[in-house]
Amino acid sequence: MSAERSHETTSGRRVPAQARSRRKVEHILDAAARLVVSQGVDALTTRGIALAADVPVASLYQYFSDKEDVLLALAQRDMAEMDAQVIEDLAGLEEPTVAELVGTTMRAFVAVYHRRRAFVEIYLRGRTNAAVHEFGRDHNARIAQTLFDYAREAGLASAELTAPMALLAVEVGDRVFQLAFEHDADGDPVLIEEGIAMVTAYLERYATPAGLRTKR
Repeated sequence: MSAERSHETTSGRRVPAQARSRRKVEHILDAAARLVVSQGVDALTTRGIALAADVPVASLYQYFSDKEDVLLALAQRDMAEMDAQVIEDLAGLEEPTVAELVGTTMRAFVAVYHRRRAFVEIYLRGRTNAAVHEFGRDHNARIAQTLFDYAREAGLASAELTAPMALLAVEVGDRVFQLAFEHDADGDPVLIEEGIAMVTAYLERYATPAGLRTKR
């Protein structure tokens, strides 16, 4: 029997190419996510994940090297969903402004946090896993570049706005989410809206007239 083909994720973890094996990986990740929500990150073990997924421990090790690898895979999956949600929601804006760009993006993230409760535990609370933390920082850089390009191409941002400034705005928003979800599983709505207002005010300093226009 020939070996199953696979490809690498950005973390170097190998993902199976066959649909059946991909479904098994998703099943394992779903089981791990349920355990994270019910028991917390620290209580997670590979044996516990295998038991919850009803698979042999040896099968789990075919796809993940350890518990940390599972946590990273969960974070990667959920961040990919966030990116897709942001792109979908931004595509629905007919004449965007800077305020709409910020509000739409940050609320898209919150929508995914509500669907992916395990991500809140893994990433927003504590970030004790170094690989997850590093992946999150890389993700912030990627989403910042995407939003920077969007703002420039849509004529919302002046030439004074630079990519590092866009990254600063994303990092501030990330910290807002950490605070908002620290003690509230749904996210403190006041902190979220205040964070949106704060990031908007910063970026509007570099907006074009089109980026500042008031909707009628």
